[in-house]
Amino acid sequence: MNRTPVDEARLRRLLGGPDLAWLLERVRRRLERGQPLTGPVSLATPTLAQRAAAERLLGRAPGGGRALTVRLDAVDAVLRRSGISPEGLTAAVTTLIGPVVPLEEVRRSEDQAWEEAYAPLTALAGETPRLAEWAGRMRDDGLVRRLARTPTAARLLLDQAARVLRELPAEPPRSLSVFAADILGSAHALDDGTPSATLCLSGIRALTGHPDGAGAAWRRAAWASAGLLRDDVSSTVLTLNLRGTPALDWMAGLGDPCVLTLRQLAHRPPRTTPPVVHICENPAVLSAAADTHGPGALPLVCLQGQPSAAALALLAHLHELGAAFRYHGDFDWGGLRIATTLLQHVPWTPWHYTADDYRAAVAAASSAPLPLAGTPAPSPWDPDLATALAEHGVRIEEEAALDALLADLGGGRAAGESTSSLYVSSTT
Repeated sequence: MNRTPVDEARLRRLLGGPDLAWLLERVRRRLERGQPLTGPVSLATPTLAQRAAAERLLGRAPGGGRALTVRLDAVDAVLRRSGISPEGLTAAVTTLIGPVVPLEEVRRSEDQAWEEAYAPLTALAGETPRLAEWAGRMRDDGLVRRLARTPTAARLLLDQAARVLRELPAEPPRSLSVFAADILGSAHALDDGTPSATLCLSGIRALTGHPDGAGAAWRRAAWASAGLLRDDVSSTVLTLNLRGTPALDWMAGLGDPCVLTLRQLAHRPPRTTPPVVHICENPAVLSAAADTHGPGALPLVCLQGQPSAAALALLAHLHELGAAFRYHGDFDWGGLRIATTLLQHVPWTPWHYTADDYRAAVAAASSAPLPLAGTPAPSPWDPDLATALAEHGVRIEEEAALDALLADLGGGRAAGESTSSLYVSSTT
């Protein structure tokens, strides 16, 4: 069906001037909302020029009063009757400002674009069930939209995050900048403050169980929990009476604690391991073992909170050499999270760290224990432990079990007796 053309030159003289721009805007809004172009529209405080333009359009004064009111059906009639726009106001406005897309259609199109933008996240959740809950949260909490603003940018951001998270945790640990260059093509792609770094750190928390936090030290630790390091010397682990390198042998001979960096573990890991390595959460336990037993203390590794990349590298290496692990930590929700994170990397058995041990510690407490705080956490090595914590509602710090721990670490040997005979050699 052929349409009668609009007389654009006359239309622009009549309706296209700046003094009637407000009228075109009102019509555009109605067209976007699918509303009819009938009835009045008003301008609260018109200028004399705007009043004069409306009078020229209608061929008469639009009416008194402070506001300027124009009936859209009257404008439509003028355009049709004059032959300027035989098909009326809709055709005229489209000629002047271009096609108007209904808001409902815009929303449908935008919703579809966002749905397509989340495709990398959906695929990642399907491949890595541990990230499924996090992926769902990213779709709902608005973080991606705040970081990316548009579906196109979001698709690129989520594709980058998925590529990063598929490679984690990095084993053995790697430099963060080198990893970013390899995976994303730029050594600075995961620098602090970039949208990719923000989103990937969120995913890492879900992947590794690293606790929420903020600040440069927390970000360094969060990256390290996934095996990505700002450098290879800031990540450390505290040990007592481990052997297998000249430095470790010397420190074990003295019975003094030793701090190992990730760099040392990468270049000169221990060549031997004892059959059993005890692991604690807090440095006070290791210090007390050194004070009490010196060179005679059984080998001990201290996590000092969430396992560092150095701690995980050391324990993975000792596990490969044949070591078995016994673990003790704080009886609180944070302690359970630390223990669970460790269990995701290496196997261990509880060391006075079960529900029965907790109940006994609560009963033996000489003073009122501190109340339990924070979000509950599971205890997969002993599900009853998490239940017991929830029932009693108090926290028991690791130091409360110090006597029992020190008795085990003495190993029944006289103080000063060497532990070197307990070691087995690496076959690699």
